[in-house]
Amino acid sequence: MAVQTATYRFTVEEYHRMADAGIFMEDDRIELIEGEVVEMSPIGSFHASVVDILNQELNDKLRKAATVRVQNPAILNFRTEPEPDIILLKQHPRFYRDKHPGPEDILLIIEVADSSLHYDRYTKMPLYARTGVVESWIVNLVDGAIEIHRQPSPEGYRVIEICRGQDTVSPLAFPEIEIRVEEIVGEARESM
Repeated sequence: MAVQTATYRFTVEEYHRMADAGIFMEDDRIELIEGEVVEMSPIGSFHASVVDILNQELNDKLRKAATVRVQNPAILNFRTEPEPDIILLKQHPRFYRDKHPGPEDILLIIEVADSSLHYDRYTKMPLYARTGVVESWIVNLVDGAIEIHRQPSPEGYRVIEICRGQDTVSPLAFPEIEIRVEEIVGEARESM
């Protein structure tokens, strides 16, 4: 007779209490994904440079029309608090001082992926879709592309577009803003 074991899944509230109790160190690279505390991949220089380029591009082009957050948490449901590389948020009078943003506040999530590509594509993108994030991008450093995921559903995103090189990408919320893929991935690749 096989013995079945149960897995305990934490809530966001329990996760915060563990952090407050000192179970996690402040600089631990972890996030809560569907109740599991997950260690995040280390950030290499290529990855970091792309996050910096995107941050600067979005802030320059948006001119305070939205809030750009870098590697900060969002609460997607009672068991999920990821820390995406970049989140584009609706403006909030107190810059989300009283609460972390949720799916209703998120205009775009961007994950920059090299060693985390499989995890971002097959775990995070479906999770973002299920929780109602309207648009998510994977900046795919392995293939030099930006994968745009739109039209969320419980089964995942219904529309996925892959852009490369001279292609331009624009957030749904700000279609007037165009970012050339090679300016994001190309510049970072040159600096390797």
